[in-house]
Amino acid sequence: MSMQPDYRITLQGQVISPEFRARLSLLTLHDRRGMQADQLDITLTDDDGMLDIPPTGAELTLAIGWKGQPLTERGTFTVDEVEHTGAPDTLNIRASSANMRQGLPGKRTQSWDSVTVRDIITTIAKRHDLTPSVGATLAGARVTHIDQTDESDLHFLTRLAERFDAVATVKTGHLIFVPTGQATTATGLEIPPIHLHRQSGDQHRYLMAERDAFTGVTALWNNKAHATREAVTVGEPQNAQQLRHTYASEEEALEAAQAEWQRIQRGVAYFSITQAIGDPDVFPETPVWCTGWKPQIDATPWIITEVTHSLTDSSYTTALQLETRPLT
Repeated sequence: MSMQPDYRITLQGQVISPEFRARLSLLTLHDRRGMQADQLDITLTDDDGMLDIPPTGAELTLAIGWKGQPLTERGTFTVDEVEHTGAPDTLNIRASSANMRQGLPGKRTQSWDSVTVRDIITTIAKRHDLTPSVGATLAGARVTHIDQTDESDLHFLTRLAERFDAVATVKTGHLIFVPTGQATTATGLEIPPIHLHRQSGDQHRYLMAERDAFTGVTALWNNKAHATREAVTVGEPQNAQQLRHTYASEEEALEAAQAEWQRIQRGVAYFSITQAIGDPDVFPETPVWCTGWKPQIDATPWIITEVTHSLTDSSYTTALQLETRPLT
């Protein structure tokens, strides 16, 4: 017997599932890491005219999986756009993850002095009624000085994440700040890797990018005490990439060099695969090992950067975007 997709959607109090009348023409969920909002697109049949057109701002919840197995809750979304077309009548809904729809609104100006990353994330989380979750290796990192000038918390956190090569995101009421590509939860627990096999995939694409053979990264900083401009290097100095910006302190320069060096090491190769049998339990930042492709693909440690779930009443696939994961 073939596997049958299953789902549960609640929309303005209406439960939409195969048991209540199969209406799903297509569901696509883009689950991304970082401060990009997850996006949900749903097309429902309305040939009997019984569906209400939801207002923008309406709340929608989603759970997906396979019949006979527990459904995986994929979160709460806010309706951004609705369209009703016909004939035959269909209802098209576009929604984004509820926590990210407002983008942590409100510009503010503030100087952060002698604080830890945990202090910053905790303060911003409280402003938006979120629970702070900071990766153990980042929590105690000290920020001597950084300015937030007429800048939203969303933009500021994105900039802070770039400085530390981290991922800042909002999921299920938590403001999360964790190292990029380190495959750890906000509490520091290691995320166990999943194993992908060639026979479980429909399509794949492997890209090895030509990169300058940088051996490290150099960043400059202003030494005010001696009125000189000095350099710090992460990696080997022989063929190091030099960052354009000159930083205010040695600490900031070192952080920037480390972050860029980690990004260079990750950006060597990319891999995408569409799983013929969808997996509702896979999320970004999950480490991956591949089996059954070319030796270069199988030998590479990967990490998931984006997951796209696609469901109809008869099929369910999962498309994964992956990048190389430096082993430490």
